Amino acid sequence: MTKKTYINGVGCISTQKTFDTVFLEEAVVNTTETVLSIVSPVYKDYISPAAARRMAKGVKNGIVASALAMKDANVENVDAIITGTGLGCIEDSEKFLKNILDNNEEFLTPTSFIQSTHNTVGAQIALSLQCKGYNFTYVNGAVSFESALLDAKMQIEENEANSILVGGVDENGEYTLSLFKLAGRIKKENDLPSNILNTTSTGVVYGEGASFFVLENERKDSTYAEILDVEIRNTLEENEIESELITFLKVNNLEISDVDAVVLGFGGNIESDVYYKNLAENAFAKTPQLYYKHLSGEYDTASAFALWMASKIIKTQDIPEIVKVNSVTKPVYNIILLYNQVNGKNHSFTLLSK
Repeated sequence: MTKKTYINGVGCISTQKTFDTVFLEEAVVNTTETVLSIVSPVYKDYISPAAARRMAKGVKNGIVASALAMKDANVENVDAIITGTGLGCIEDSEKFLKNILDNNEEFLTPTSFIQSTHNTVGAQIALSLQCKGYNFTYVNGAVSFESALLDAKMQIEENEANSILVGGVDENGEYTLSLFKLAGRIKKENDLPSNILNTTSTGVVYGEGASFFVLENERKDSTYAEILDVEIRNTLEENEIESELITFLKVNNLEISDVDAVVLGFGGNIESDVYYKNLAENAFAKTPQLYYKHLSGEYDTASAFALWMASKIIKTQDIPEIVKVNSVTKPVYNIILLYNQVNGKNHSFTLLSK
């Protein structure tokens, strides 16, 4: 008998105020900037100022988000910590490389180098919890977070762990962003104000964030939702996406009409948003459709923000106006499907149920 996977606690630090709030009541859509920055919590409530000073943004946000998730789930410790990140601690990587150049490769302090690896976040969380269990970081582009989620789900199903902390963390680095701008990944200033749903330009509005979840094998009072299934596909053509989704739902004994809401990763890039547009206009025309990157920005693990949002919707049974794509509503939200991809690659489907 395989165990089920429940989301029993969530914590989210994002480019919106997503802590000390009920849901998204304090969210604002920023259409005038091409890069969104984190709304910072009070770090000293979670990390000693001396330690915080030496920590990169992503590490601090990861520690706070994981602390919020564990408090929410009412657990002191977990069996495993699994993190997904696209760029890791990119700020410290940049600092170290800049130091190499500025100092002609001499007299380097190793701090930035040590802090620059992708698994710093998971390691720091483990240190703060004194958790000596399985600790793994997935770096897999836009499916980094889903890879972590899939690992956690399999461990819980196979009874290898009872409770797992899973998260997605990414931070912005100035130099890296300037490269993304050069490469045309980020919207140009004259494409602003950005309208993610009816975009006429390429590139996206970039963001950063840390979202963590406590996954456990049993239901509690704090349970948000059950994770039914996660699937990752590297490449799919535009005309394959619908049949792929129908197959994914069928494996879980569901049809499109059973889906109470679909969360789509609209990013504002006219070239790759057609994947979502096609589904929105055809297969899911009668389904409540939601989006989130106008709030979170686009980054490799933005889909963790989407999972946070979907978990909240199932628990509160309420969909904030600010995330609605269409005006279709349902009396209850029991099954939510999440779909994300970036530039037509790294497609992921995640299925939640009440």
